[in-house]
Amino acid sequence: MNENKFNEKGKLYAQYRPCYPEDFIKYLYTEAGMTEESILADIGAGTGILTKHLLEQGNTVYAVEPNTDMLENAKCYLNGFTNVIYVNSAAEHTTLPRHSIDFITVAQAFHWFDSRTFKQECQRILKTDGKVVLVWNSRDETNAFSKENRAILEKYCPDFGGFSGGTNAKGAEQFSNFFANGCEERRYQNPVKFDEQRFIGYELSTSYAPRFNDKNYDDFIHSLKDIFAKYSEHDILEIPFITKSYIGTV
Repeated sequence: MNENKFNEKGKLYAQYRPCYPEDFIKYLYTEAGMTEESILADIGAGTGILTKHLLEQGNTVYAVEPNTDMLENAKCYLNGFTNVIYVNSAAEHTTLPRHSIDFITVAQAFHWFDSRTFKQECQRILKTDGKVVLVWNSRDETNAFSKENRAILEKYCPDFGGFSGGTNAKGAEQFSNFFANGCEERRYQNPVKFDEQRFIGYELSTSYAPRFNDKNYDDFIHSLKDIFAKYSEHDILEIPFITKSYIGTV
C-alpha cells in the first residue's frame, strides 16, 4: 500500500523537505479564489508543510493523511494551531462530509493516489464549483548537479521512478483525465539552500531512499557526500526547485 512507503520517514520529512514560495501562496488567495473563510482539505498532508501555509492564513483545514507516522509528525509541526482537524484516512476515502469543502489541496502526493477513485471522492466532498489544487516542489533537471544526482538515485534506489514520482517532466496534459475542463498551470522558482546534513536528510526522506539497515545505505551516503562536496560553495549547496501547481474543477 502506498501509504506505507513513508513508514519511519516522518521525522526526516518534517525536518528536511522544502516549503512553498510566498508567490504561490499569494496566488491561491488572489487569483485562485481562496479566502480565509474557505474550508480546505489538505489531502495527503504528510507532515503538514503546505498545511501550515494554509493555517497561517486563518483557514479551517482538514489535514488528511493515511500514514500514522507522518500524521503524528504533522501534529508536532502544527502544534499551536487550533484551526486544524486531523483525519487519519486515505485520499480515496477521506470520511469527510459530502459537499463540505471549498478547496482540496494535494502537495507532493497526487502521484500516490488512485486518480479515478480520488476524483470521485473529490466530487463527493467538494461544494459546487469547488476546486482541486495539485502542487509539487519539482527539481530543475536541466543542470549538471541534478543529472548526477539522478544517476546516484538510479544506482542505489531500486524504487526510484523519477523526481516527483515521474511527474516532473510532464505538463498539464498528464491531468487531462482528472480535471473536468482543463486546469490552470503556474510555475514558481523556489531555490533551496542545503548544508550537507540537510541535503543528506532531504535525500533520505524520499520514499525510495535506502534505510539504515539496507545494503546500499553506506554507499548511497558516501555518494551523496561526494556530490555535495563537488557542487557546494562554502559548504552550501543551492538546488533549483520549481514549484508547479495545477488548479481546476473535477
